[in-house]
Amino acid sequence: MSTRQQHVIRSISAGLLIASVALFAGCGGGGGGSGSASSTSMISIAGTAATGKALANATISIDCARGAMSVAADANGNYHATFGAVLPCMISATSGVTILHSAAFAGGTYNVTPETDLLLSYLAAQLGTNENGLITGFSTNTQFQQTLQNQTDVLTAQAAVAQGLQQKYGVTLSTPNFLTTAFTVGQPGEDSDLEALLARGAIDTNGEPDAAAVTLVVTAGAAHPIATSPNTSTGGSGGSGAGGTGSAGGMM
Repeated sequence: MSTRQQHVIRSISAGLLIASVALFAGCGGGGGGSGSASSTSMISIAGTAATGKALANATISIDCARGAMSVAADANGNYHATFGAVLPCMISATSGVTILHSAAFAGGTYNVTPETDLLLSYLAAQLGTNENGLITGFSTNTQFQQTLQNQTDVLTAQAAVAQGLQQKYGVTLSTPNFLTTAFTVGQPGEDSDLEALLARGAIDTNGEPDAAAVTLVVTAGAAHPIATSPNTSTGGSGGSGAGGTGSAGGMM
């Protein structure tokens, strides 16, 4: 074989090798994720855990569609976490016998209070389950994840909870956007709202929502179910979403 022929064969072989590597990379070779939905990105979530007083040094657990983080709140109930995850996320704050829940549909401020706990109870009822079912089924139930990531659904439910608290307990919240408004314990605003709800009986002695308040939002949420996609996975113990035709609504 002539030197020229050997050179041509080597050039063709090299070209085929480069094309094969490019094709392998483009197909997600090497064990990489198969889509953007499975790829984590850095998110930052912060907020305040409080019941009218700070949940000092509470354990804050953040469990997302992918990724998780646990941090300790400071003496004022403030927490901050930055980690790789896929949204949305469930958030819990534990301090002694007090356990409260919240959720995050994006990075930013997300408080953990009796109000946010009621918000999850409302959303759970819209999805045909209860708060515990929503929490335990979250990791595998696509409908739960889609709802908690839908800002419109979450904020509409928040408005319904604020309306219900005003109607039953006579407390007009100075901070109706209680989920994402940053606040400081001991200062007017969100903390004053919590103190007022505690005084009116909407919050029990453990700092958790009173049973009557939970019943209030569960009844209202169930009356305004969120439609379930027929192709939605409903794995896990949370149960399937409730059928319906609309998003959240106000208290009846």
